[in-house]
Amino acid sequence: MLKIRLSMIGAKKRPIYKIVVADSRFPRDGRFIEKIGLFNPLLPKEKKERIKIETERVKHWLSKGAKPTLRVSRILGEVKIIQMPKPGNNPIKAVPKKERKKDGKEEPKKEAPKQEAKKEEPKKEEKKKEKK
Repeated sequence: MLKIRLSMIGAKKRPIYKIVVADSRFPRDGRFIEKIGLFNPLLPKEKKERIKIETERVKHWLSKGAKPTLRVSRILGEVKIIQMPKPGNNPIKAVPKKERKKDGKEEPKKEAPKQEAKKEEPKKEEKKKEKK
């Protein structure tokens, strides 16, 4: 199955991605069929250099049955080659973790019973007395 996906190039903490057409069984940064663009996420969205795509080749591969990944489909939607995918809906993730706990949406973790810990402590004291 053909996929249009991102392949990472660039240095550590300075990612740049190639937009490639590859078989889904190939490794992410490994073998690919054709390079059809570049994506630099570090640049601001207003700059043209952020996304460089060969639109003719993208349309060609889409017609051949290649399926873009979710991230690539968003990139292609920004460039208006295909329709922008619908945004996901996870309202709990949008709320910071501290506020989630205050609202009571997240269950507090149960603590282990403390009785077991008390039983172990006298045993340790008895061993110390025997050694003296």
